[in-house]
Amino acid sequence: MKKIGCGFYWQDVQVGEKYETWGRTVLEADIANFINLMGLHEVVFSDREFLKTKSVIKEPFAPGALVYSFAEGLLLPTMQGTGMAFLNMELDMKRPCFAGDTIHVEFEIIEVRKTSKGNRGLVRTFNDVKNQNGETILTYNPLRMLKGRPEED
Repeated sequence: MKKIGCGFYWQDVQVGEKYETWGRTVLEADIANFINLMGLHEVVFSDREFLKTKSVIKEPFAPGALVYSFAEGLLLPTMQGTGMAFLNMELDMKRPCFAGDTIHVEFEIIEVRKTSKGNRGLVRTFNDVKNQNGETILTYNPLRMLKGRPEED
């Protein structure tokens, strides 16, 4: 029986394919919860008077780690049940993500190859996290190990 919501097997993607996730609005409550959970009590995130009077950025914005975390959550359906390992990445912040921005991920498959052992493969994507205006917030290029398609009986 096939399971609904199963992620891609490495054999099911090809270099050059492009996808887009659903969106996610970043709320001020999300920012507050994240900085408290992570202990990121930097004044630009926790002191509105500092933000208004001394910061270059004057409105509430999300830490880059929160934006990255939300992007990974949006991508979860692509690897649900098939993801085996997150191996590495490079990440580049491009602009702030403000409270109230709605982000989504546009991603392209840039590398696919079988591993030397087992029924698994390596898949690298280029992930472009954009806001509601189409502006890039951050980019990253994770290399993941994915399961192979189950052997047919």
